[in-house]
Amino acid sequence: MLTSFMEGLRCCLTSKSVNVVAPVETSEPADGYEFVEVKPGRVLRVRHIIPDRPVAEEPSGHGGSVSCKRKITVYRNGQLYIENLGDRASAELKTCQNGEMEPNSTVEVELTDCNSSSPVTIPEARSDSVTAGNNGASETGAAGDAPAAGHTDQSQQPRKRKRKPKRIVVIDCERKISACKETHSDLALFFIHGVGGSLDIWGSQLDFFSRLGYEVIAPDLAGHGASSAPQISAAYTFYALAEDMRLIFKRYARKRNILIGHSYGVSFCTFLAHEYPEQIHKMVMINGGGPTALEPSLCSIFNLPTCVLHCLSPLLAWSFLKAGFARQGAKEKQLLKENNAFNVSSFVLRAMMSGQYWPEGDEVYHAELTVPILLVHGMHDKFVPVEEDQRMAEILLMAFLKVLEDGSHMVMMECPESVNTLLHEFFLWEPATPAPPKKDPKARPETAKAPADNTKAACEATKVRPATAKQASSNGTTEETKDKK
Repeated sequence: MLTSFMEGLRCCLTSKSVNVVAPVETSEPADGYEFVEVKPGRVLRVRHIIPDRPVAEEPSGHGGSVSCKRKITVYRNGQLYIENLGDRASAELKTCQNGEMEPNSTVEVELTDCNSSSPVTIPEARSDSVTAGNNGASETGAAGDAPAAGHTDQSQQPRKRKRKPKRIVVIDCERKISACKETHSDLALFFIHGVGGSLDIWGSQLDFFSRLGYEVIAPDLAGHGASSAPQISAAYTFYALAEDMRLIFKRYARKRNILIGHSYGVSFCTFLAHEYPEQIHKMVMINGGGPTALEPSLCSIFNLPTCVLHCLSPLLAWSFLKAGFARQGAKEKQLLKENNAFNVSSFVLRAMMSGQYWPEGDEVYHAELTVPILLVHGMHDKFVPVEEDQRMAEILLMAFLKVLEDGSHMVMMECPESVNTLLHEFFLWEPATPAPPKKDPKARPETAKAPADNTKAACEATKVRPATAKQASSNGTTEETKDKK
């Protein structure tokens, strides 16, 4: 603590940056580490593992197809109206968004105010329509429900004038989703970390899936881990980092790719899913937050001068341990140290937090995604409330929300077995294709028997008539004999 304070004081007096970041000592290239120059002088460390596959199996079966039909209407007052028009969906997709919502339904939300400090809450039970306001309150209602107490009947309320929409987005496509097995040679897994992390936070996941036979790719963001750290703030804006991830993706991408992002890394996964919709097969968001556009906070501690942040670095590290882990024991401290989970310079940390500006990544941007998405949330996360992930599940077309009770913000380090199991089940998931209607083999014989039955009945009727005529003739003869007598 005293050393950090003295270095920060020297920085303020000399007006020079302290703690210039240089690549940390890394492993040998044989361990799967590569260094990729995305731009002149901008080198990123990438861990790339290609396992030995005994059999290069092509994807078996056709998987399932999901009709992605959606109409997104944006009004001038910021209200967003989403209509899901898909004519069919599997049973998994009907309840995948943490509720009981059917595919043919509507969602009505209001765009979140970036200046509002309180998050917008979304109820757990999904209804036919949801209206969420900027003050954090939500009102739900379904057809046939009784009006709440204190509210007048809708028939007594004056009819509102139809508003003219600002923009209408129509999505109409057919998405084929198949199981991603480890023996498929056309598959690659991309892991992207967030602010202050490194590729080492994915250690358990990289080892687990590479042992199963998956090809895994995990880069270090600029200024993190063993990647180069430019000393200009413009190198850490969202667009600069997103361009780095685009180049990494184009270098290692296969025919089918799965993106796994954590925290800030989720935004880069969303960006890639929008840019390459045909190549992104599935996506995983771990504690990524809501679908609001990224904006740097004006009243943040990270707006302080770099030298002041350097003095406060021990306090920031302790705060990260307190908020990022459900427990603060010796095990968590060791994980924090070994995996470089919060080991960046004050300059990089300040530039990263100030560069989170991405106005395009709003609710409409996320609502346009047609890729299946798994949302993983740690219940004890103090950085991202669970309401934000619920709101994300509300906006996305195909989303599975899973909450781990024993995890926090760094859930993949705290509960590696649970996270690995969830991810693997999601990779192997495919929507059930409805079987064609079975033809009843007895249907045709029964249809063929019908005319025969009618013929038999006709024959019986024909037999009756002669019998009746004979009886009548007999009766007539008897009467005639009586008359003669």
